[in-house]
Amino acid sequence: MKIVAVLPARMASSRFPNKPLAKILGLEMIEHVRRRTLLSKSVHEVVVATCDEIIKDTVEAYGGKAVMTADTHRGCIDRVAEASQIVDGDLILVIQGDEPLILPKMIDDLVNPMLQDESIYCTNLVTKITDDEEFLSPNAPKVVIDKNWDLLYASREPIPSVKKAPNSDFLKLKQLGLIGFRKSFLDVFAKLPATPYELIESVDINRAIEHGYKVRMVLTEGQMIGVDVPGDVSRVEKVFESDKILKEYLK
Repeated sequence: MKIVAVLPARMASSRFPNKPLAKILGLEMIEHVRRRTLLSKSVHEVVVATCDEIIKDTVEAYGGKAVMTADTHRGCIDRVAEASQIVDGDLILVIQGDEPLILPKMIDDLVNPMLQDESIYCTNLVTKITDDEEFLSPNAPKVVIDKNWDLLYASREPIPSVKKAPNSDFLKLKQLGLIGFRKSFLDVFAKLPATPYELIESVDINRAIEHGYKVRMVLTEGQMIGVDVPGDVSRVEKVFESDKILKEYLK
């Protein structure tokens, strides 16, 4: 089974323009993500999907592979779905280009449920939220799950309710920008019309559950700081001070 990781990236971010090419320790962010993804033994190919020639040129200058997509996509999954028509794979992994702390093990965690169970056609990584500031931040999509660990809802608001359970030890989960699709379901997803909660929350995986499909959430460990605003770069660089694989791919 061929597994292809597709990294969606675009320059026109409202909160952080030109974000994919922001330098982190002297290397463009998209390159950090691409190189760290390449370290996963689960992945056979890594491709950057972009609508900006400058991103494509940057990736190719480092010896990577990039494909051009339309500039009309609202969400990252639709961009990856278009790219998946160009690249050939049985499992297509969405690896957000603003997750520079991704670990190879996380990719293994993402694909394992689909390798072990043919009935699972979509997976999404989550981590525990231990910081109150992050739980309240609209930059971190929060999720609630059912007893089978399938997604019930994703929101940028704090869920479950803080007011009704302010001191309880309930499980607070953050969605990560790593989503796995069987190619057959990704084709289905791309043809589904956008849904109200997808647009309200600006979380495109809500489209799947609003149309009645299951998304298996997978808990992973490791510190993940998605780069949403310029200030996040310094936070990532602080974590990089103790990162064990940084030297492996910077050389």
